[in-house]
Amino acid sequence: MGFAKYQEDIVSRFTGDLAMQHTRVKVAASGHAQATAIHRTPDSQPEQRKQHMSSLKKFAVTAPRPLPVIVLADVSGSMGESGKIEALNLALKDMIATFAGESRLRAEIQVGLVTFGGTAQLHLPLVAAQGVTGFPELQAQGATPMGEAFDLVRELLEDRDRIPSRAYRPVVILLSDGQPTDDWETPFKALCDSERAQKATRLAMAIGADADEAMLRDFANDIEAPLFKAHNARDIHRFFRAVTMSVTTRTTSQNPDLPATFVVPPPDEDALDLDFQ
Repeated sequence: MGFAKYQEDIVSRFTGDLAMQHTRVKVAASGHAQATAIHRTPDSQPEQRKQHMSSLKKFAVTAPRPLPVIVLADVSGSMGESGKIEALNLALKDMIATFAGESRLRAEIQVGLVTFGGTAQLHLPLVAAQGVTGFPELQAQGATPMGEAFDLVRELLEDRDRIPSRAYRPVVILLSDGQPTDDWETPFKALCDSERAQKATRLAMAIGADADEAMLRDFANDIEAPLFKAHNARDIHRFFRAVTMSVTTRTTSQNPDLPATFVVPPPDEDALDLDFQ
């Protein structure tokens, strides 16, 4: 009986040892699996992030790049004659309204206006065309401080906060019906020699017979758009229609930096007006 009890105790201990060993193996295996999972999880996260970012990029909308259009306008006293200032106001309003209605998927047309008549001033800051809610009417008065205006335009072109490096090639338009009345040669050369002005498309219009055609011709740098001569108010509108068509064509181009054809529409025979003297 004593020997039988001894055998029972031996068997019981042996069975218990086996059970404990089996438990330790399971715990060790479980711990190893957890460690492996902990070790592998960080490795999979970057890959998941890459896939997530890739998906987001497919739906990301790229902001349109600015396409600046800057008008440098003579509003001296002589522009008040023969309906010139009225024609200019109407032409600018029509141009801005057309720009505002253009698609902005690739390019956003921005408009700025520098005037010189008595004094030179930034009449309209460079803003998106659709943001121009009320065009400020131009009034003809004073002398023709064109040199001051050249400095303002050069400063605007070189201001990288207003015209960032991602902007498309600007368009700069100069129009005048007379001779400069200040020291304009040095500011004119500084503007034309400016790196950004050299890259810009520069257009010019001589209004009437008294305009300084030599200076205006030197300003223009588009071989397909030589100096345009406006003989009457109707011609001012035709010139700005050509500018409008040229700029809007660029906004729909695969590469808006490339120049667009500049075509002045034929005269509207129904719009009768007096020739400029």
